[in-house]
Amino acid sequence: MSLHDDAVLVLKEYEGQDDQAELRQAYLDHLSAHGEAGMWKACTAGHVTASALVVDPSRGRVLLTLHRKLRMWLQMGGHCEPGDTSLAAAALREATEESGVPGLTLLPGGPVRLDRHPIPGPCTRHLDVQYAALAPSDAVEAISDESLDLRWFAYDEVADVADESVVRLVEATRARL
Repeated sequence: MSLHDDAVLVLKEYEGQDDQAELRQAYLDHLSAHGEAGMWKACTAGHVTASALVVDPSRGRVLLTLHRKLRMWLQMGGHCEPGDTSLAAAALREATEESGVPGLTLLPGGPVRLDRHPIPGPCTRHLDVQYAALAPSDAVEAISDESLDLRWFAYDEVADVADESVVRLVEATRARL
């Protein structure tokens, strides 16, 4: 199965909150209109990305990255790569690379949320499929080249440092937990 086919299947099965139905259909329409190209960074009309909120439920906290280019506190994530076999694999790869935490596992049940956001550059938007990744109890983070900083935040601290999309992702993840 191609990454594009996996994305279509994941989105068709996605049963997010009621406010996500229209966005889910927009993602499916994008993939129908652009085919395999709609998965890749070169698609200037937008492309699917995969991210994962790294969460430590036992301590009531999440790991966020201060993104080097955007200078915003965000969950780990980014572009799909040719070696990715699924959106879930892409999200887990991105979370592991950007957090430096080995042994992450995705929260069962598929994506937690969808978030479409504009981006600077030749591409106009990311169609982000957002997962949650559980950190092992002994997790030690390590900053990657894509980050200015990497820090654990208590659930109730996220609204003070991150935008609404991250706050909604934390809320949806906590509801899933």
